[in-house]
Amino acid sequence: MDFKRDKDETECSKITTMLLKSHTGEFDLESILFLKLKNLGIYDLGCIGECINLERLDLSGNNITNLGPLSPLRRLLSLNLSANRISNLEPLATCESLQSLNVAGNVISSVDNLHSLKSLRKLENIRLKDNTYNFTNPVCKNPSYRPLILEIFPNMKVLDGERVVGRGSDLYQLCKDIDDSIKGMYKNGQLLEVRETEPWVDDSFWEIKRSNNAIVDEAYKQFSDVLHECRLLNSRAGHLISQNERNISLKNQPKQYAV
Repeated sequence: MDFKRDKDETECSKITTMLLKSHTGEFDLESILFLKLKNLGIYDLGCIGECINLERLDLSGNNITNLGPLSPLRRLLSLNLSANRISNLEPLATCESLQSLNVAGNVISSVDNLHSLKSLRKLENIRLKDNTYNFTNPVCKNPSYRPLILEIFPNMKVLDGERVVGRGSDLYQLCKDIDDSIKGMYKNGQLLEVRETEPWVDDSFWEIKRSNNAIVDEAYKQFSDVLHECRLLNSRAGHLISQNERNISLKNQPKQYAV
């Protein structure tokens, strides 16, 4: 039997001062800015609230139910609580700097539970489900889940990993619609019989869209802009590499002295 275990997999039940100092190397808890305590079997957050300057915190993969000790963390920017046993998010209402919150894989049952976070004006990225790890919450089964979340958080930019506003959002939605259409052509991995169908829209639909700057045109423009930026970055990177190579070459040349 192998008794060697990864440091992040050593189980403990409660966050203590000793645990925090051993994981961060900091003597003063107020000096801790980044903290990763995932997959430790933690169910009691203990003295975590003493890390008042904490900015990024990862507590994923534990057994946490009570978030009360997190309420003093007013400078917290990013919080990962995925794969725990959380049903109540109200204690996070005082984390006024919070921008990103991951609570996928918990037991949040109602959209009403999220109303307590409405005061978090800076919150722009929230995740309640994660298809990559098959994490979700009971609330995600609500057919109106997505529009209700966006209504509560009008400043939301990313929901469940999908950009809802800003650069790339229209392109993402277009690709998603196409993907959903293709999936509808298959059943149990088999291509359904393709038969002639009625047009999705009236004949005049596309003419109207063209005159109002169609979503496809806008998505294409956004994609072109991103591609242009990538090319500029590549060009700049190539220039910097060449410049550094010349500098290194000059430094390695033997020194010549005038006679």
